[in-house]
Amino acid sequence: MRRLAVGVALLSSLVSWPWLAGQTDSAPGAPQSRATGRGTNILIVGTDSRAGLSAAEKRRLHVGGQGCDCTDVMMLVHLSEDRHRASIVSIPRDSYVEYATPKGATTPAHRGKINGAFKIGRGPLAVRTVEKATGLHIDHYLETGFTGFEQAVNNLGGATVCTAKPLKDENSGLDITAGSHLIDGNGALRYARARHIDRAGDLGRVRRQQRLIADMLADLTAKGALTGPVSAARTAHKLLKSVHTDERTRLDDLVRIGWSLGRLSADRTEFVTVPISHFDHRVPGVGSTLLWHDDRSEALWDALRADRPVTGDTRILPVPETRAETDPARIAVRVDDATVAKALRRNKFVVTDTSASAPAVRPAGPAVITYPARREADAATLAAALPGAHLRATSRTDAVFDVAVGSEPVAVRTVTYDRNVADGAPVTADRLRCSNVTRAYRHHR
Repeated sequence: MRRLAVGVALLSSLVSWPWLAGQTDSAPGAPQSRATGRGTNILIVGTDSRAGLSAAEKRRLHVGGQGCDCTDVMMLVHLSEDRHRASIVSIPRDSYVEYATPKGATTPAHRGKINGAFKIGRGPLAVRTVEKATGLHIDHYLETGFTGFEQAVNNLGGATVCTAKPLKDENSGLDITAGSHLIDGNGALRYARARHIDRAGDLGRVRRQQRLIADMLADLTAKGALTGPVSAARTAHKLLKSVHTDERTRLDDLVRIGWSLGRLSADRTEFVTVPISHFDHRVPGVGSTLLWHDDRSEALWDALRADRPVTGDTRILPVPETRAETDPARIAVRVDDATVAKALRRNKFVVTDTSASAPAVRPAGPAVITYPARREADAATLAAALPGAHLRATSRTDAVFDVAVGSEPVAVRTVTYDRNVADGAPVTADRLRCSNVTRAYRHHR
């Protein structure tokens, strides 16, 4: 309670909004070779360690197996210098980077997955590796483990998650139905750790983590937990029960950060995942890694160093002329017209040409896409390639789409699928929050 009282007294005597708006934190002793920029940067990590967990705790948290003693989640929060915007960047755990050199080491720096920096040199090396990879100066560092994350969510009153379809992942223990759910810390941990929903990998997982953060910030703001120095101090005090900080990060720093976030509207809080160029870069002795897209990732770090928004920046993520929400290479299509079949095949759809059995006289009207129920997203991708086609759902259980060409001419449009666009594009919090997912759920039903 003494730390809380000191923090409240300090904030009451020193903090005013003009002072807060102009505040720029600095961390003495941090490397300055490339790490520069305006605003405040906070590195938040969740660690993957089973150390100290009993067998019962492992079962309860559904974290059996061997831990890597590395960072499982890594987010970089950039608060603009004027405190009018927050940019939250997810850094996938398998990102292949060059580590910073551990203090006192005589061997050259080597490369590996970014999550491995923590195992080598704990929080300090994780911070310096992120600084080296991004060119951003890290001002504050927050770290928590499995039980710490669970406790933090519980202390903050739980979390709301939404999904347009059921989500089940045996590895994390996640098993929730479609719709909106208020979950406790244990459920939030399972939700944040799930990696085997839809296709395996991190981009979908980090997008769910971003949704979780967006809705938790909205809930805390709605509850008044971040609306002033006193309430922000209470919230920060709760976090300090389960979150570790570096020596440069004090209670009053957390209060300033929390108060800044609480004053932002959802359209002023933006989320993005580091753009990836290769999703399965194999490295001997390291395994499957992710390579950052050189130009796009540098554009992201450049925007943050310059204290600019990341949403709407086409250098970070160019907008394709015709965007595909899902991967055409995962959509099997039967097409009863040879020309259309050939054009869709060039778009990477998996096409079976059934023109030999097409009717002698085409039915009047546009092409018709018949698709399996609950495959609306894939149907939208196919429809984007066939503008003007009519969509018709069917209750059949197979996974094949049918395209029946009618009497009207068919123009096949080239569609572009980019996993960075589909799963990690820069987006503001109001686009991620439950209200949007709930609408998708209603449409899905």
